[in-house]
Amino acid sequence: MAQEVVNSDEVVLGEEIEHVRLITLNRPRHLNVISSKVVSLLAEYLEKWEKDDKAELVIIKGSGRAFSAGGDLKMFYDGRNSKDSCLEVAYRMYWLGYHIHTYKKTQVALVHGISMGGGASLMVPMKFSVVTEKTVFATPEASIGFHTDCGFSYILSHLPGHLGEFFALTGARLNGKELVAAGLATHFVPLEKLSDLEKRLISLNSGDENAVKAVIEEFAVEVQPDEQSVLNKQSIIDECFSKDTVAEIIKSFEAESTKEGNGWIGPVLKGLKRSSPTGLRITLRSWNPPSLDNAGDEKIDQVFQPFEEDLELQIPEKEEHRWDGKYENSPYASLKVTD
Repeated sequence: MAQEVVNSDEVVLGEEIEHVRLITLNRPRHLNVISSKVVSLLAEYLEKWEKDDKAELVIIKGSGRAFSAGGDLKMFYDGRNSKDSCLEVAYRMYWLGYHIHTYKKTQVALVHGISMGGGASLMVPMKFSVVTEKTVFATPEASIGFHTDCGFSYILSHLPGHLGEFFALTGARLNGKELVAAGLATHFVPLEKLSDLEKRLISLNSGDENAVKAVIEEFAVEVQPDEQSVLNKQSIIDECFSKDTVAEIIKSFEAESTKEGNGWIGPVLKGLKRSSPTGLRITLRSWNPPSLDNAGDEKIDQVFQPFEEDLELQIPEKEEHRWDGKYENSPYASLKVTD
């Protein structure tokens, strides 16, 4: 098959192989963290290929020992003294996330290693997301003073019971088996077979969903969470994380930790208490809007206030404008950091 590698030295590699398009996140020494450049290239490839009638199947994978560890925190920090790269990458990433959720071509994520935060948003929404025994997932944003983003306030809120609140607030990790069991991934394939699966998908040379699914199922195995998996603790999680406030959740969780057989709660509770209080409160509210008689703290309320109309994320509503709303064309592009 004819194969074209686009920009082989870039942080994101794009390959065009007849009817298949392959994206490789190419910052292995940095765990394929997401920078503004990464997001820009991803959007460029996806835009081009969605409009390309010849492109039928898009595969995304990481290089090295990670799929993607999420946002590049160093870039955010360095951006404080220059053009606001925090704003730029957030705008691009949220815009890209919308298009990944609504993408018209069949997509497959081959997820080996770390897949966290914004990096996991390149996996979970895909039509097919394949994980292995080495896959590690988490949404740890609250622990660093941020909150779940890139679509995860929506994704996690649709998990059974109150598992979503638990994962978002604690940053608890899930392995490949647990991801499939929780519905956050579609298939489990042993790592030793992942390369062969990739080759078979490329040789399939088609985006037909049924055909792609059949190929993946040739390599996939049925899995169940281990006995000690947190997914088997849902009754406790539902009881504790159904509370209306973070303080009530912690109090309830503390009470459960004293009961026999609940030793697993201690380390989770310790991490929860170490996390940013503001990040936790914003995270909890982001899929649980308060009732009218529950007024929140002014600073928390401010986070949820809309921007002026021209500064809102520009998501196209009409088909002919599907790829409008790029960062370069938004009012954000002209903003600078002020002291």
